[in-house]
Amino acid sequence: MTDPLVSLPKAHLHLHFTGSMSADTLEDLAAEAGMPMSEQLLGDRVTGLSPDERGWFRFQRLYDMARGVVRGEEVMRRLVREAAAADRAEGSRWLELQVDPTSYAPFVGGITPALEIILDEAAAASDEDFGMAIVVAASRTRHPLDARMLARLAAHHAGSGPGKVVGFGLSNDERRGTTADFGRAFDIARRAGLLSVPHGGELLGPDHIRAVVTELAPNRLGHGIRAGEDPRLLDEIVAAGIGLEVCPGSNVALGVYPDIEHVPLRRLLDAGADIALGADDPLIFHTRLADQYRFAAELGLTDGELAGLAKSSFAISAAPAEVVARSAADIDAWAAGRGEAERGEAESDRSD
Repeated sequence: MTDPLVSLPKAHLHLHFTGSMSADTLEDLAAEAGMPMSEQLLGDRVTGLSPDERGWFRFQRLYDMARGVVRGEEVMRRLVREAAAADRAEGSRWLELQVDPTSYAPFVGGITPALEIILDEAAAASDEDFGMAIVVAASRTRHPLDARMLARLAAHHAGSGPGKVVGFGLSNDERRGTTADFGRAFDIARRAGLLSVPHGGELLGPDHIRAVVTELAPNRLGHGIRAGEDPRLLDEIVAAGIGLEVCPGSNVALGVYPDIEHVPLRRLLDAGADIALGADDPLIFHTRLADQYRFAAELGLTDGELAGLAKSSFAISAAPAEVVARSAADIDAWAAGRGEAERGEAESDRSD
């Protein structure tokens, strides 16, 4: 029997390129390259992570180790194909894969071919049932001029639909860099019609989120989960129509919250926030997209509310209008089917 949370149509808006890799693929690539690999990355659970600087250093060291095996065009294409296949398998119909091409440029002749390889494979991995687009993300650890360069590259490849750049982001340690210094890069991206999708509100709280909202005018916030700590800020985000890419599994694995029960997803929903659940980095956090919906169910969300989350994920995405409309209809059908199944179970219980 198909898992109902897998059969629920979903859009996936928060998945990082290297972090999308499976442990099996990492092991294969490390063996081919003759590179040693941390047992934490190849095991069932990564330990020792925390949202402070020491914990983030551990996370970044593991991520960099994994990224070190992504050398060359064929490996890059493999990661895109496998990300698409994994998402399809858990009911995703639209994926916005986030990448900083700078890290892979040395192995393929520059940032332009690095991005074009990923875009080409994203287009090839797409069809009528599934589409993949790309978010180009700058890093807070690099100079803002690098971000402007990436924004121009992203703008050159901007478009709608599969195999196009649809957004511009800003990732890495929120404690690094000055948010306002990246504003010019986001201006470049916005003029090209790209969504503004910077990270904010994962490692740092409401004050940082306010800076990101003020300086980068986001359409969506990567994470944004800690907006729940300030009701006024949360109301302002909702009023501005800023979507939130909430990643419960990574929030717990990184120690932002001690367990799923403390992730304030309900608080955000009750405030009226538009939310898309995301897996972030399955390689490190060991949870995928469907798992995030299972976490939401554990938090008490009904099937109707889960369907609402799925609809929201399409509504705040860059998916083509026809994909959004078709998926919304299928989500309604899913919810109706779940209702019928529950009524059938209730009638069976009464007859027993």
